[in-house]
Amino acid sequence: MKQAPAQWLAALFAFMLCAAGLLLFSGWQWDLSVDVNRRILWQLQLPLTITAMITGAALSVSGASLQVVLRNPLADPGIIGISSGASLVAAFVLILAPEALVAHLPYTLPVACFTGALFSTWLIYRLSVRMRGVNTAVILAGIAITTLTSAIMGWLYLFADAQSMRNLTFWIMGSLHQADLWVLAVSAPIIVLSLLVIGRHAGALNVLYTGDITAKSAGVDPEKLKLTIMVACALAVGAAVAIAGSIAFLGLLVPHYLRLLLGYDNRYLLPACAMSGATILLLVALLSEWVAFAALPVSMVTATIGGPLLLFALVKGQLK
Repeated sequence: MKQAPAQWLAALFAFMLCAAGLLLFSGWQWDLSVDVNRRILWQLQLPLTITAMITGAALSVSGASLQVVLRNPLADPGIIGISSGASLVAAFVLILAPEALVAHLPYTLPVACFTGALFSTWLIYRLSVRMRGVNTAVILAGIAITTLTSAIMGWLYLFADAQSMRNLTFWIMGSLHQADLWVLAVSAPIIVLSLLVIGRHAGALNVLYTGDITAKSAGVDPEKLKLTIMVACALAVGAAVAIAGSIAFLGLLVPHYLRLLLGYDNRYLLPACAMSGATILLLVALLSEWVAFAALPVSMVTATIGGPLLLFALVKGQLK
């Protein structure tokens, strides 16, 4: 039973490395003795590759763990409001921030996203505690939060100048080209540490499948575990939104399709989600590199792919 998941993980890891290598060395000559090539590598391709990998991993692993914690197949950072909370605070910063703050935007934006993501997560956690056993209500509350934040952001457009409006629109649609190595030096460790915390509790998440009462008898504190996972997801998603904007469907669909291949054991599922999410965004970045006439918004690409896949999963009865 363990050999097949291990083989899938090895294949996913190899595929991810191939996609990362293609993106890292795409569009320029490999001769690093030339100064221009070194600048392209360190200032453009390397930040792009790291951003795609850690963002895809953060969203996919967060979606997989939230689906277990909230016991709902529709749990996803975008649907339940974590991403929208981060985006809302970021929108306030992008549009209403004073000039002194705008000058340090690459470093203040992550803080803003963390704040929004943590607040949304706290609100969702309180709702999940209050509506114990009513998981659909938690998802509906998340949708309500997302709708409200979208409405507020729509009103913010009335106060935005042309440049701020363009920045906000492109950022909301997702972009892997915004971060540099200095920004990644702050965001990447937060994402990696958050994912390690989630992965460390993979066995406890397996026990959570059996219900809170059984989990307590197995020595797992369900409420403490849920709070730990949700805070880790908030930090990972907040950092991901800060460097790449809002990206749709990744955290919802990747875990479901991987469960068909690997089963429900989170010890294998979570690493597979991390590698698959990273690979998907690497391929999206490669597609954007190869399309010469425009920079493709990441969320537009993932939504175009994810929408039909979601309908297919619903028709085949895979979302249970």
